[in-house]
Parts: sequence; structure tokens; C-alpha cells
Amino acid sequence: MLLVLAADVSRSVTPPKFRLQREGAAAAITHPEVVRAITSGPNRRIAVCFVEWATSGQRNVVIDWTVIAGDAHARAFGDRLVESPRSFVGSTSISDAIDFGVSQLERAPFASERRVIDISGDGNNVSGRSVTDARDEAVAKNIVINALVILTPLHESVRPDHTNPPGGLEKYFQDNVIGGPGAFTVVAETHEAFGRALTRKLIQEIAGLPGPELATAE
Repeated sequence: MLLVLAADVSRSVTPPKFRLQREGAAAAITHPEVVRAITSGPNRRIAVCFVEWATSGQRNVVIDWTVIAGDAHARAFGDRLVESPRSFVGSTSISDAIDFGVSQLERAPFASERRVIDISGDGNNVSGRSVTDARDEAVAKNIVINALVILTPLHESVRPDHTNPPGGLEKYFQDNVIGGPGAFTVVAETHEAFGRALTRKLIQEIAGLPGPELATAE
């Protein structure tokens, strides 16, 4: 599988939340069950690319395509992730994140029938082109888009309409962001739950397991 991990670093992701995201992502990729899912697959390896995104035009490859085929590879990836600086701070363009994820998959030095973009974010699309257009174009290229939705309590939200849109953020991602066969959404109730949610999500993605449309990490 080729997997693009696309992390939101918009203004709503404060420095403490950013650290939780990065450390949670590193912990998830090195989790024994995630490594077991990778090495139990038919090819016993996957390739991962980690990118960060914010407003339209703000996107960056933090760690380029890397093969993970065991504990040592996973630890090296996690160490690089924790040590890398934050790319930027800006608004939120999920559509741009999807488009950038597609471009990374298309330039990947590996081939795979399974190509997945894993979008994590804590708000709706407020910059760039239509997010549904970006999603539909990616899905038309046989790319699956899954999502990890990070909830923000109302009392912590600077822009409730952005982090808590009508119907709830998880429903927004289900209706507008995810797509492709077996696409699913996992919800982290807080940034502290990010690592646990991503661990469960990676296991499901890598193993290709069927699961509920929505799973929540508290």
C-alpha cells in the first residue's frame, strides 16, 4: 500500500496540540500492532509519505516516501517525525491537502494497487477550491480517502462555525471528504486522543479490515 499521511497544521492547531499530533503520529507508526499489520500483509511492507497542510498553497513534504517493513524502519520514521520542525501556520484547505496527496501518490517511486490518502483535521474547508470536487477527482483515480477527525470542545473553539459546523465535524468529513471503496472516518475526541485514534486507523487501513463507518477514540 502507498499511504499519504496528511496532517492539518492550520491556526486552530495550537503549539501544544501540534506536539500532541506529531508525538501521537510517531507513536502510532511504531505501535507493535501497526508494525504487525504491515509485516503480516502479502508484501510485508508499505510505503508512507508524511505531509503537512494549511491554507491553499501551504503544503509541505515532511518525510518523503519511505518503505516501512519492520520495527527498525518504523522507529526511524517516528524519530524523524518528532525531530522535524512545523511547516507553517495558516487557514484550512482540505481540498488543497487532497490535491497535494494525489500529486505525491502520482510521483511515488513505488507501484501499488492500493493508494490511500489519510487526512487528519480539526475544521472544515475554508480555503481553496471545492473539497468535494477534489475528493471526486481523487476517487476517479482509484484513490481512497480516509479521515481522522479531531474534535474541539466548544469552549476551546475560536471559530465554532469552523471546528463545529452544522451537523458536527465528523458528519462534515463523512459527507464531503472521505471517498472510495471502504472509505471510513475515525474520530479523536481530543488532540490527546490523536495517537490512539491514528493507531486504530492505521491498523484498519493497512490490514484492509472492514469496520464501522465511524469509530471514536476518547
